[in-house]
Amino acid sequence: MRPLDNITVVALEHAIAAPFCTRQLADLGARVIKVERLGEGDFARAYDERVRGLSSHFVWVNRSKESLTLDLKQAAARAVLRQLIGRADVFVQNLAPGAAARLGLSAPALRSAHPRLVVCDISGYGGDGPYRDRKAYDLLIQSEAGFLSVTGTPAEPAKAGCSIADIAAGMYAYTSVLAALFQRERTGKGAHIDVSMLEALAEWMSYPLNYAYDGAAPPPRSGAAHATIYPYGPFATGDGRSVMLGLQNEREWAAFCGDVLQQPALAADPRFCGSSRRHENREALRAIILARFSTMSAAQVVATLEAAQIASAHVNDMAGVWAHPQLAARGRWVDVGSPAGPIRAQKPPGASDAFDYRMDAVPALGEHTQSILRELGYSGPQIAQLRECGAA
Repeated sequence: MRPLDNITVVALEHAIAAPFCTRQLADLGARVIKVERLGEGDFARAYDERVRGLSSHFVWVNRSKESLTLDLKQAAARAVLRQLIGRADVFVQNLAPGAAARLGLSAPALRSAHPRLVVCDISGYGGDGPYRDRKAYDLLIQSEAGFLSVTGTPAEPAKAGCSIADIAAGMYAYTSVLAALFQRERTGKGAHIDVSMLEALAEWMSYPLNYAYDGAAPPPRSGAAHATIYPYGPFATGDGRSVMLGLQNEREWAAFCGDVLQQPALAADPRFCGSSRRHENREALRAIILARFSTMSAAQVVATLEAAQIASAHVNDMAGVWAHPQLAARGRWVDVGSPAGPIRAQKPPGASDAFDYRMDAVPALGEHTQSILRELGYSGPQIAQLRECGAA
């Protein structure tokens, strides 16, 4: 038995934030019915064709779901959706601002009709405030939340290489839905959850926000290196590769000087005594480190760091992650079905000895429309009529 077996989720979702939330609910056993636009579906289906003709984004966040196509501009389609929601435990949506309300799917209306329903609205800026009606995409939220101000090089900001604002919002929506379901077990009442991408990413920015408390200078952009702790970042080696390393305390600093740099006296150099001093004199220290590493291969540097118990990491590309020996050893890859055949997917983080995560197929557009309509009591002729008028 999985934790969310017998929980039904209806989702009016697209792109990443809401689909990531509901996929994680599906991982735990929930039945997720994904309502898609007739003809084109979730527009993330067309982002690219990198996974055997399927979208890399879509296959990531949509496995283990059922796809129902409806044209919600038509009353007959809206009636189908209302029936579904009436049977559901959770309703998740991340439509454009105001779109759900125009469909009669505002949280107050739904909660009034279905007091046990958990309603989760995901938007860029939240359900009120001066930015409420603004459209929001991941990069725009990275900018609004200050993420770009601390990411990149001193010369130029850089966005995250993944949809970090969407992921943050999806994670908070997921955990908030779980909390609401747990609370419903105690109270018998559902809840309305209002998740903002801006607020989600702003929470993740709490370290740089606090670093800049009371108008203090913010942490500088420092590329792949840590902005305020040094040495903590990538360093080139003699074979043209790079090694990531990080020091956290003075014990590690002393070991680094003696065992890695082979300059034990450097540990007492007043320029580098303490994290703040090393940060202030990072260019001088960087030159010392690079001079030593230039005589070694990346493998030699990693071996020396490990012997000195200094944390390090390989600077992997995507091929390196696919082939990562630790992920392979822990059995993190499985095959899931898809319209293009079996594809590789990662198991969700957090291995449990109480249950196995659900890892079912990525659905084709509208794959489950007929079976869901039959489940709702529609006859063959009624389904044919919905098809003919373009409602489903």
